[in-house]
Parts: sequence; C-alpha cells; structure tokens
Amino acid sequence: MANRSSTPSDLNVLVIDENSIRASIIEVGLREAGYDNVTIIDDMNGLARRIMEINPDVIVIDIENPNRDMLESIFQISRAVKRPIAMFVDKSDEASIEAAVEAGVSAYIVDGLKQERVRPILKMAISRFNAFSRLNRELEETRGELENRKLIDRAKGLLMRSRGLSEDEAYALMRRTAMNQNRKIVEIAQSLITAASLLDPGTDA
Repeated sequence: MANRSSTPSDLNVLVIDENSIRASIIEVGLREAGYDNVTIIDDMNGLARRIMEINPDVIVIDIENPNRDMLESIFQISRAVKRPIAMFVDKSDEASIEAAVEAGVSAYIVDGLKQERVRPILKMAISRFNAFSRLNRELEETRGELENRKLIDRAKGLLMRSRGLSEDEAYALMRRTAMNQNRKIVEIAQSLITAASLLDPGTDA
C-alpha cells in the first residue's frame, strides 16, 4: 500500500474527475511524471464500491466547481477508504477546506491541477497520510493502555476488599495467576470483574 517506499511507477493511482476530457489530460500528465498505473473514473455513481474494487495506493480528485453535496460525498469516501487523497479544486471556501482536513484529505489544492506539481503533491499527500495514520495508531494504543490500566485497578480494588490484600499483594496475585494460566494480566482483571458482577450485581465492577 501507500506506506511502502514507492517509486511513481509502482503506485496505483486513481483519478476521479467528472470531466472525461480533463481526466485524460490529467492521465497524460501523471504518466509523463512517471506514474504508469493510472485508472480514470468519470462517473460518480457507485464511487465507493469502484474504489474498493480498484484498491488504489493514492487517489487524485479533480473538481472544477465543487458543490456542497459533491464535497460531502467525497469526504464520506475519504473517511471510508483510508487512502492518501490529493484533491484539486479551482475554487473553495474556508469551510470546505476545514471539512476536507477533518475528512482526512491529505492534500487540498485550491488553484487546480498543474502537471509540474503532480509528483511533489502526491508525495506530500502520501507522507501526510502516513504521518496521520501513525498518530492515529499511537492514539488508539494509548487509549487501549489506559482502558487496560483502569480494568487492572478495578480488579485490584476487588481483591483488596474481598481478600484484605494490599495493592501490591493484589497485583502480585493477579500477575502470578496470569503467568500460571499463560494469560495477560488484563484478561485476569476482566475475569475478576465479570465474576464479581455475576456474584454481586450491585458491586462496583
């Protein structure tokens, strides 16, 4: 996919442009810039399905005069397909730019598509997309760690109350149980919380 270190000739580029003549000109420009694998879509019907079938590495969208409905449709696709997207429009407004950024469009270029800028802009779109994806992964991992910590703390509290253990003793017991059962501590914690809620539905678990 686009997270590899790709040369232009390796990348599968999808161009979306309702104007078939302009799309052909873009295709020529892309090929001259070194992009050999170019697919054109000039019909917006069933767009999301066709993108999934083509499975591009990067998407170029060129819209001469985008209206609100068209932009919203594109932004929904951007959220769904999770690919680098370079979007070229001839004119825009601040709200559209903000919506594009929120939707995950990697490069939003307002003064139209110029051949000499294709390659650096696509490289920038892929780089931004990869950076954004990495940040999202790190954020999800951090959220997961926080949730796991909460579960372990709740399970420790249950053991401390039910067995009269200190916090260190409760954690040591959970860790020992996890090692004996070849499971993660968070799985032991979840089992304790589930068992406690079954035995006493009123418990704070």
